Amino acid sequence: MSIGHTLLGLLESGPRHGCDLKRALDEKFGHGRPPRCGQGYSTMSRLLKNGLGVVDGVEAGGGPERQRYAITDARITDVQQWLATQPEPYIRSTIHLGAADVLDTRCAEHLRSMRARTEHKRGGEPADQLTCDHALFHLDAELGRLELTAARRDGLREEVAR
Repeated sequence: MSIGHTLLGLLESGPRHGCDLKRALDEKFGHGRPPRCGQGYSTMSRLLKNGLGVVDGVEAGGGPERQRYAITDARITDVQQWLATQPEPYIRSTIHLGAADVLDTRCAEHLRSMRARTEHKRGGEPADQLTCDHALFHLDAELGRLELTAARRDGLREEVAR
């Protein structure tokens, strides 16, 4: 999973402060392997440098100034395209909480891959058959997760937007 794309995805619902982004990363995507403490800030700094995000405002407080980050409309499109074209069949995230077309695209790609592996398995050697079986079991599990996510999408989308 790309931390940069995840941060941009979190900003899609509106501008956020760095500490809010870190908290959202930990809560939504850090189960079992939370990002390192400064990873969100260093990644956000690179995104700003590369023009993928903007500082939407700065607030003075009792401590250091708090920058509020935002994503541009063009970057929202980039994040949606990235989600729809991920080649990794076993992406480790719940980032697929978005639009139905993203989930549909991922499901269709998994089904296409499963058909191709099933066809390859039919004429393959025993080692090829085992390799295909392994991939098919993983693809089937991921397909089930995507279908469950689609079924729960509305409630999850509301939670991510908070």
